[in-house]
Amino acid sequence: MVLLAAPFGLLFRAGQAFANDDTGFRIVAHPENPFSKLPRRAVANLFLKETTRWADGDAVRPVDLKPTAPARKHFSEAVLNRSVAAVKSYWQQRIFSGRGVPPPELESDQAVIQYVTKHRGAVGYVSPDAELGKAKVLRVE
Repeated sequence: MVLLAAPFGLLFRAGQAFANDDTGFRIVAHPENPFSKLPRRAVANLFLKETTRWADGDAVRPVDLKPTAPARKHFSEAVLNRSVAAVKSYWQQRIFSGRGVPPPELESDQAVIQYVTKHRGAVGYVSPDAELGKAKVLRVE
């Protein structure tokens, strides 16, 4: 288990921020999530389930869009540095070795928004033009 906390000071300097709207996705989280921005590597760790708890102790609950969603392609390439197919392969290996299961895959931006606003610790991504409701946008650096 890895906690999101103090080590971020080093990671914030590691790369340049990118505007999520320009990359074809926005990271969204539960409205009470204490973060407003996260380093790209920290976001990748959330979705690859290498980080399992937020700094406040809440369980991380990542959620993916369906594999054919354009936002998933953009997210996978920009944040995970992998194609959607490579991410699927990563999860197949993890399942086969008994080391985890992938995040749930939801059908639409609206389903992701509903999920993250309902579950503390939830984090997902949606297309740039998605209606966000009460979901909090997290900036990726």
